[in-house]
Amino acid sequence: MKKTIKMAALALMVSMAAVSCKKKPNDAELTTKATTAVAAYPGVKVTVKEGQAHLEGAFADEASKQAAIDALKKVEGVKDVHDMATVAAPVVTATAVDPAITKKVTDALKDFPGVKAEVVNGTLTLTGNASPEQARKIKMSIDALKIGKYDNKLTVK
Repeated sequence: MKKTIKMAALALMVSMAAVSCKKKPNDAELTTKATTAVAAYPGVKVTVKEGQAHLEGAFADEASKQAAIDALKKVEGVKDVHDMATVAAPVVTATAVDPAITKKVTDALKDFPGVKAEVVNGTLTLTGNASPEQARKIKMSIDALKIGKYDNKLTVK
């Protein structure tokens, strides 16, 4: 019986030592794991200090930023994520309209004196008044030119 108790005590000590000696991941290892977790987001940097992940950089949108934060929270050993990242403002580009296209549209509209074509904020825009029949003919004429996207602001009377 004494031998069994000694064996049980020895087994308990060995298992306690194994659990207490389990290596905790250091910050360098966690930084590597965290960087891998957010590798899909270019321009983003992660550092880990005392298990705290610090996320820096710019994201294209809020959803991407949140996905990166969620990915970091899943890294084993990361206790918390400090969000110091930003979301880039959307880039608004004004498309230039080729003057040749504007000329073609203006020529197509010459039979409709109350309608004109102009470039507004980089987009070809049709303005003026037209009857329903004229509006239909104008649309067919413009579509036949295959100019692509345009803004139809005609008032149909």
